Amino acid sequence: MKQSKEEPKIPVFIQTAFPAQPDLDNWKQIGEEEARIVYEMTLRNELSGGTPVVREFEKSWREWLKVKYAISTFNGTSALYCSYFGVGVGPGDEIICPTYTWICTIAPALFLGARPVFAECDPETLQIDAEDIRRKITPKTRAIVVVHLWGNVCDMDRIMEISRETGIPIIEDCSHAHGARYKGEMVGAIGQVGAWSMQGSKALSAGEGGMVATNDAEIFERACLAGQVNRLGGIDLSTEKYADLQPLGLGMKFRAHPLGMGIATVQFKKLPALNSRRKNYVETVEDQLKDIPGLSPLKVYPGAERGGYYAFPIIHDPNKNKGIPTATLIKLIQEEGLNASASPYGLLHGLKLFAKGFDIFTHERGPLSGDYQGYQEGDFPVTEAIFQRLIFLPVLSDPVPGAAEKVVEMLKRAVNKALKE
Repeated sequence: MKQSKEEPKIPVFIQTAFPAQPDLDNWKQIGEEEARIVYEMTLRNELSGGTPVVREFEKSWREWLKVKYAISTFNGTSALYCSYFGVGVGPGDEIICPTYTWICTIAPALFLGARPVFAECDPETLQIDAEDIRRKITPKTRAIVVVHLWGNVCDMDRIMEISRETGIPIIEDCSHAHGARYKGEMVGAIGQVGAWSMQGSKALSAGEGGMVATNDAEIFERACLAGQVNRLGGIDLSTEKYADLQPLGLGMKFRAHPLGMGIATVQFKKLPALNSRRKNYVETVEDQLKDIPGLSPLKVYPGAERGGYYAFPIIHDPNKNKGIPTATLIKLIQEEGLNASASPYGLLHGLKLFAKGFDIFTHERGPLSGDYQGYQEGDFPVTEAIFQRLIFLPVLSDPVPGAAEKVVEMLKRAVNKALKE
């Protein structure tokens, strides 16, 4: 009898949220209520399309943001694709984008034939530098995408001033910043269009899901045409401009899965309390960094209120503790039992895709081929320098009593050890 060969072990990819420091965090992202709504929706066969739960969530999102239009998508990347399409991005256009963000911020523009033009960040906030945006504008600039990175908020006054002066629309990538505000306005409702991810590790999760929101009927209707096939039967479109294309639009389907939106409905209710707990923890730690040599919190622009808190970066200044490299300090912090790390994202201009280019559509027809110049190390000295000095601390969503103080003590011990070496 032949022995069957052992099946190769395939790595299991799970990208959902778990406590970043289980000994200090009691948080459980998904509970009985999320499981219950999925069960009930499944029994109702509410499994596809713009179901009642989907539409009720979209209505709640509009009311929360105080915008006219909102539509759900199957993830944040598709939400950004629909946003780019909504503002008219196409072949030959340029999109200004921070180099410090996740690739999915800019990837949808590539598939519309547009070329990324990367920009520096403000080294105190890590948000896109408004003055560098100005420097990067050309006659080909079709849109500016700003990212409220790690839950901090961009300098929206200066950014919207650029938009008003030039007529270039602003796309807000709010994937890290659920519930963040700027001078009383919700992020995502300030620029011409906002996009959110509700992927499994986000503060508000649908498992996989996304949202697009805008006050502009043209942007909204184009976003629907791009991905809401069979939802356009006189329900989503608000004008007659594209009535002759109903109900199929352009035939693409980026619709959200109703079960995911059911989960998001429950998560939405939990978001204010989650943001409050994360805020208290982060601010408690940040307030005590002043007593630790070489460590400081990020700056928050006047009038900005963080939300989502997708990560918790702090800044290290080696010059204030005997020149110890940031990587060395991170190892010492880890030895104290704290799950610290370097940035989970690299800089986009350093990826081979953008550094060297790529013939996306073959035959030298894509935005990263032909006369594409690419990028190299040193092109973004400000961002590259601060990037090397970031330390990411665990985000605690339901901290145990005294957790923030324990985090601070571990940081102090690590820095003291570094100073003695």
